[in-house]
Amino acid sequence: MATIIAGGFAVHDEAEKALRLLREAGVDDDNLCSFRVNPPGEHSNLAMGGDRHESPGTKHADRGAAMGAAVGAAAGAAAGAAASVVLGPVAIAGGAGVGAYTGALVGALGAMDKRTHADEMRPAETLVAVNVDTGPVPPEGLVAIFEHCGAQQVETAEGTWANGEWSDFDPVSRPHLVSSLYVDRRAAS
Repeated sequence: MATIIAGGFAVHDEAEKALRLLREAGVDDDNLCSFRVNPPGEHSNLAMGGDRHESPGTKHADRGAAMGAAVGAAAGAAAGAAASVVLGPVAIAGGAGVGAYTGALVGALGAMDKRTHADEMRPAETLVAVNVDTGPVPPEGLVAIFEHCGAQQVETAEGTWANGEWSDFDPVSRPHLVSSLYVDRRAAS
């Protein structure tokens, strides 16, 4: 397994600048690669497998929606029954339908995980990756170059580096984000 440091760039010119600076720092092309990462939800056509079927944090939303729909339908039917004196029997069905819809929405939202999951999904980006094990630039130097060039995130990984590329990169895996402070502390210990 190789230690890999990668920077993700929203702007292609920033990724190109990082590639240029890495080459100038002595990283050779056999230990440097760049590729485009699709937006979350658009990885299913890739050879390494499918994408997530649900967003992180929504594991219990279906149960919340079902319970909310049941409660909402009952409440809506009761409200419709009261309104049926004025509007007729269609008010019962209409009230139940609106109540079920509203209850399902509120139930699903209420059952979702409240914490943010932004750090668990990769944004659409151009990823520039470096095999740290054989290169002349230490990890903190790579992080500094990526941050200087405007990386929206910098990550570290243990992976397979073969034929000049990160061959087992998985776009739906959770990135292990680092910053120059983290790398400096890790190098000192």
